[in-house]
Amino acid sequence: MYLVLKRAGNAGLLAPMDDAGLRAFGAIACLQGVTTATDLVNRLGEADLAVLEAAAGNDAFPVRILPAFQAFHGSHGAALGAEHVLALTGRSSDLLRFGLVKMMLDGSIQGFSARLRWPGYFNGAQNGIWVTAPSQFEADFETYHRAGLTIHTHTNGDEASAAAIDAIERVLARHPRPDHRHTLQHGQMIDRAMFARMAALGLCANLFTNHLWYWGDQHHDITMGPDRAHRLDACRSALDAGVALAIHSDAPVTPLAPLFTAWCAVNRVTPSGRVLGAAECLTVDEALRAITLGPAWTLKLDHEIGSIECGKRADFAVLEDDPHAVAPMVLKDVRVWGTVSSGRVFEAPRAAPAPH
Repeated sequence: MYLVLKRAGNAGLLAPMDDAGLRAFGAIACLQGVTTATDLVNRLGEADLAVLEAAAGNDAFPVRILPAFQAFHGSHGAALGAEHVLALTGRSSDLLRFGLVKMMLDGSIQGFSARLRWPGYFNGAQNGIWVTAPSQFEADFETYHRAGLTIHTHTNGDEASAAAIDAIERVLARHPRPDHRHTLQHGQMIDRAMFARMAALGLCANLFTNHLWYWGDQHHDITMGPDRAHRLDACRSALDAGVALAIHSDAPVTPLAPLFTAWCAVNRVTPSGRVLGAAECLTVDEALRAITLGPAWTLKLDHEIGSIECGKRADFAVLEDDPHAVAPMVLKDVRVWGTVSSGRVFEAPRAAPAPH
């Protein structure tokens, strides 16, 4: 990104958070039936906090935000970071919740910066990068873990996922903590053996199923090859192993649209018409759970949201079509009327009719 920043400056996706941007995000969230969203890399400085708190204090804002602190590293930095997030938890409200920490191990598969185990990239490209050295990751993870915080770790390649599992296993052996709900984000190349280890450790998975559509053919032909591409974002293996499962879009990397994300997990089809790993397909019910109660569990909000039950907040999407009554291949086309967020009704914004 250095060359882009040098030429374009701090613009577009890299621009600072502002009120107008957050209002626009709220409108998009309502349009797609989203009542709770995470911001999984946020420095949580005072300027960012001011924008978030202004939105959360406005009854017209339709979405709950959980910003994850972009982890500081090093023994001193991690300790300061943990102290900062713990202090922020006292500023939580219904629509703004603190307590998440985001860490990163590798990059992206399609960008050839993810870390892959042998035999590496299918086209022979060099292995990717460690955004954080595994030894540093373990030390810093332990600091945030001991502080009682919930950590979401970015891993794309299978080597990075294995390194995260190894490190977390050692941290938990030194400092057990029941019901931590630490989560591996993306985890696109996690296999059955790794899922079994994750289940034993209480680790959750939030798999990037949109990749099946947006990069599935490229992963099959270029990055990881046919064998590994057929277990890309292996949702069925995760559930079979007993791992708490969520699925996501990583917006704005791919568009925010949970029903499309569920469609990817159910059908696993690519633009060329190829089905990647039919044995890993989810049922419609399983996919709907993976965009509702599944992520609520990973965020430790399942006692408040994620399902319609007595004692929970009135938080749900209002659909114009029954996702069980349509064919699985048109799940992505189910229409969203709007949302109910903590009992407040929001009709999704509609485009004005074209003039005659």
